[in-house]
Amino acid sequence: MNRRLALVTGASSGIGAALARVYASHGYDLALTARRGERLREAADDIRLRYGVESLAIPADLSAPGAPGAILAEIEANGRVVDALVNCAGYGIGGVYAGSRWEDQEAFLRVLLIAVCELTHKALPGMLERRFGRIVNVASLVGLIPGAPGQTLYGAAKAFVVRFSQSLHLETQGTGVHVSALCPGLTYSEFHDVNGARAKVSEATPPWLWLGSDEVAAAGYEAAEANRPICVTGAPNKAIAALAKLIPDEWGMALMASQIGRIRTL
Repeated sequence: MNRRLALVTGASSGIGAALARVYASHGYDLALTARRGERLREAADDIRLRYGVESLAIPADLSAPGAPGAILAEIEANGRVVDALVNCAGYGIGGVYAGSRWEDQEAFLRVLLIAVCELTHKALPGMLERRFGRIVNVASLVGLIPGAPGQTLYGAAKAFVVRFSQSLHLETQGTGVHVSALCPGLTYSEFHDVNGARAKVSEATPPWLWLGSDEVAAAGYEAAEANRPICVTGAPNKAIAALAKLIPDEWGMALMASQIGRIRTL
């Protein structure tokens, strides 16, 4: 095949689905993966018809230890290689850390950290050999601001993804491989529906803080093409990220603690 292929995780909805559409609109064939098989196949069929590209649906649960390897094996079995990797799969866990089950936290870490690192580790050597690659790791604005109660592992995981992406960005300079961390803030997607916080978050936050998934995805694609290590979407979010660098952590933590009842799942 002459077209390049993009592997997108979390591709059945939200930012992941939007990123899949953006890559398809730029001529990439797609390998899409998510847990919800029927919905994933519907998304793959829609992209195939709309953009005229090949779109392979690979249902998988990234919390399963063998999932990343199985996904890449299926792509290889179809005679393809990964030219662009979009690590977007993710979700949030409500409540405080001590009140949660470890099994849920372990699965969370496998999806948001281990799968990201494993897929990248397995796809990167081929990209370096071919001297072309794009890696977009979907982090979050919360990875750039002080921690808050109720986000014990989410903020920490996203901060990890930011630093991981920055290091890879430096390691791949001059190789033809671009690495970017996409850091959206509040985004219209199913994220807050899944954790049951949609009504509360919508009521507590002004509309100008929100962006659409398509807008976020377009910014992420452009950042990767320009080889920018971090992409914070939207002017308000850029201001928040800049402010977080300037004020002492103690002040930032106090601010987060005072506001978390209103914006717990930001």
